[in-house]
Amino acid sequence: MHNKRKLFCEISPLTYKISVMRCQTMRHIKNLFTRNIATVKTDNLLPCVIYKQSSLIRRKLGNVDLILQNNKAVNLSLAAPKISGIIIKPGEIFSFWKLVGPCSVKKGYKEGLMISSGETTKGIGGGMCQFTNLIHWMVLHTPMEIIEHHHHDGMDLFPDYGRQVPFGTGTSIVYNYLDYRFKNTTDMTFQLITYTTKDYLNGEIRADKLFDCKYHIKAEDEFFSRENNQVYRNGKIFRHCIDLKTGSLISRELIKTNHAKVMYDVSNIRIIDGEKSEAANI
Repeated sequence: MHNKRKLFCEISPLTYKISVMRCQTMRHIKNLFTRNIATVKTDNLLPCVIYKQSSLIRRKLGNVDLILQNNKAVNLSLAAPKISGIIIKPGEIFSFWKLVGPCSVKKGYKEGLMISSGETTKGIGGGMCQFTNLIHWMVLHTPMEIIEHHHHDGMDLFPDYGRQVPFGTGTSIVYNYLDYRFKNTTDMTFQLITYTTKDYLNGEIRADKLFDCKYHIKAEDEFFSRENNQVYRNGKIFRHCIDLKTGSLISRELIKTNHAKVMYDVSNIRIIDGEKSEAANI
């Protein structure tokens, strides 16, 4: 039996660094030829609030060190003003990393929680995924088109604790080659407002006018299954578009199918094993 051949980036810390530098350089080059990335910001608020959301900064995440949570609060407070006020005109593309830039110690960023290869780790600027999670959730409530969105590779790393949004609607980003991007494919102009308070990361999407529908994001068919002695979290995420005048369903779109390996204690979870189910204290 042959061992799986290592990728170049897996050979050593040096080859990993070289691979990262290559990916970053390729993205920089690609950005040079992308002329319609949104860069104009203003303190003048567009008149119509389309959607608002707040995200608790210090959340219970397994045994994650509270220091990393406090550092994340610092990181988010530094990044939020770099996004806030951005105008996305018709045809323009929002790029998270274009606005935030690299997170460095020199800029005041601290060591926070990160996820790499399905495991928790820590690094300078940790916590930016929570920022793009918030933006992604708000954008899902608009007609704009998400054109770059990365997931955490099918891992359910933490048990639910005060979850506000369905599992599977998160994001994964790495400066600058794993970005979060959406495009304004409408004839409207949008604006993102983001800021932090003591406990929350807050955001809202504004526009120059209202549109005649609203969006609901729903999780359906959620269950835990056991497959080959491994527990998986399953479910589907749908986006419903509702006509504001009639209340009728305009469209029902499947935006994500979850089949994520559960990485925490499952003793208090009801698990379906084939045709049988395991009772649990939930």
